[in-house]
Amino acid sequence: MIVLGIETSCDETGVALYDTAAWENGDLAAKGILGQGLHSQIAMHREYGGVVPELASRDHIRRVLPLLDESLAQAKLTLGQIDAVAFTQGPGLAGALLVGSAFAKSLAQGLNLPSIGVHHLEGHLLSPLLGTSAPSFPFIALLVSGGHTQLMLVSKVGHYELLGETLDDAAGEAFDKTAKLLGLDYPGGAAISKLAEKGQVGRFDLPKPMLHSKDLDFSFSGLKTAVLNQVKKWDAGELKSPEQMAQFHADLARSFVDSLVAVLVSKSEKALKQTGCKHLVLAGGVGANQQLRSALNEKAKKGGFEVHYPPLELCTDNGVMIAFAGALRMLADSKGLSKSGAFDIKPRWDLASNNLT
Repeated sequence: MIVLGIETSCDETGVALYDTAAWENGDLAAKGILGQGLHSQIAMHREYGGVVPELASRDHIRRVLPLLDESLAQAKLTLGQIDAVAFTQGPGLAGALLVGSAFAKSLAQGLNLPSIGVHHLEGHLLSPLLGTSAPSFPFIALLVSGGHTQLMLVSKVGHYELLGETLDDAAGEAFDKTAKLLGLDYPGGAAISKLAEKGQVGRFDLPKPMLHSKDLDFSFSGLKTAVLNQVKKWDAGELKSPEQMAQFHADLARSFVDSLVAVLVSKSEKALKQTGCKHLVLAGGVGANQQLRSALNEKAKKGGFEVHYPPLELCTDNGVMIAFAGALRMLADSKGLSKSGAFDIKPRWDLASNNLT
């Protein structure tokens, strides 16, 4: 079965084609990726310091059809060879989601094909199954994508239990806000991580919010506020040289990253111990952060568990993860398939509420 996947939840337009034969035959799941196209809107949104929903929606409209043509050309397929269409139904920006839903539903109806709405976070947490070292079920998923920071127990495809989540700012939001405080461009994650590599360890004693709480929830607004306080303190002091300013920013970035990573690693290890799982999946945009990956790998050596990552190119939003998640859902239970033309979206959507029965 060849599944077309369409992702338009925020600021990336992704289209991909996935063949379930690789998964069903027990081969490396990534072999099923037949073709894909991806366009990032980062350059467009950078001058505004963040995503502008209206601009995002309009750009999805411009990009989705050329990306479909690109994916079909890579796969050497025609529209007539597609068996089903999967699309991101939520969560995300309403206008952006509507573009993907309308395109997917219209295409499916025109070709008389079934379609399936996919939860954006399900796409992320299943994407490590496409890596060379795929996890075994059950596993713990640390999802750090955009406005989401969650720990999920994944029993099997379509069976998810929320163990903990952020109570305010998500990790990705904390990265972006801290980057803005340090004068870095949007998006902040990669910029902060790169700057932190030049920083001195331990110069600033920043908080590690909820590190010792008994639950598995997160909170990063206080960490961002602590960075703001350090910036204000610096600005109120004596005039410093550009070199001193640059080092201050690097040291503060390093302390920020170290504090945030310490919380994510500690909570993940606690989730593994509480559930008895031996496999941890890191997924989402922040999953590409090298400091976080290094810290998890080090903890895994000492803790006796394995960490699994999606391929780096699949950490950000993409069509492959939606095609793949949709395909696995179809194989597990065909009840979610639809031939309705309704452009239904779910900008706010609890992943656990979408479990298969």
